[in-house]
Amino acid sequence: MSKIQSALPYLTQARAPLTHEVSALNEFGQQVAISMPAERALTLYVDKQELVTLMTLGAQPELLVLGFLRNQRLIKSATEVHSITVDWEVGAAAVKTHKGIANLQARTAKRVHTTGCGQGSMFGDLMAEVDELVLPEATLRQAQLYAIVNTMRLNESTYKSAGSVHGCALFRGEELLLFVEDVGRHNAIDTIAGAMWMQGLDGADKVFYTTGRLTSEMVIKSAQMGVPIVVSRSGMTQMGHALAQRLGLCAIGRATNRRFLCYSAPERLLLQPELATAGTP
Repeated sequence: MSKIQSALPYLTQARAPLTHEVSALNEFGQQVAISMPAERALTLYVDKQELVTLMTLGAQPELLVLGFLRNQRLIKSATEVHSITVDWEVGAAAVKTHKGIANLQARTAKRVHTTGCGQGSMFGDLMAEVDELVLPEATLRQAQLYAIVNTMRLNESTYKSAGSVHGCALFRGEELLLFVEDVGRHNAIDTIAGAMWMQGLDGADKVFYTTGRLTSEMVIKSAQMGVPIVVSRSGMTQMGHALAQRLGLCAIGRATNRRFLCYSAPERLLLQPELATAGTP
């Protein structure tokens, strides 16, 4: 085991059922059994100080918590954390750090309410340190973009069985590395951020995919993870667009089948326009 691996935090494996079976009335007046996402509350404590309550499916809560701390800029490395212990009986996640988080109360006093669902807030100044973010050089071929969209279309998911969730994924080219679903896209991207730290993955040659819209906070989180290309099957907000341009982040939206819109940093997308009509009559 390397020194970095040995310094990583201890994580419990407190998985929870992702769906719940209920009975509903359909359009014919018939009772039918259906699955729905099993949303649950998880209150986060850092060194015994209550920080926030996250609404989550509970698939990978420890990684969610780690990624949340990362994307809120409260810690700079996973090695600052000693352990993350999740207990679903009391709905709590206890984070123990090695040296504490400096000025935690002051840094979390200001909250920006965002457009997110499930978990839609960020601590501190939303624009803080944005200009310090430098994204790596990276490109994506149009053929790879189509492969990513197709992989996500075919991927088995809670959304297909129960709906009402967002999915996020991390790709290297067209290779799927990580896939996470949660009640909100912010939880999903935070979980991926936590997994990247635990697996020693950087964002240099990666593509981030989300089913949700590309808002300012999604763009910032992707950039903080060092991922220079993001793809969404949904659209993009004006502030998200302005930030992506400012950062040189390639934002691709409305990506379904062979359609897409590249909103920013088009030099990162290697176009193959002949593929847009390939196989069509």
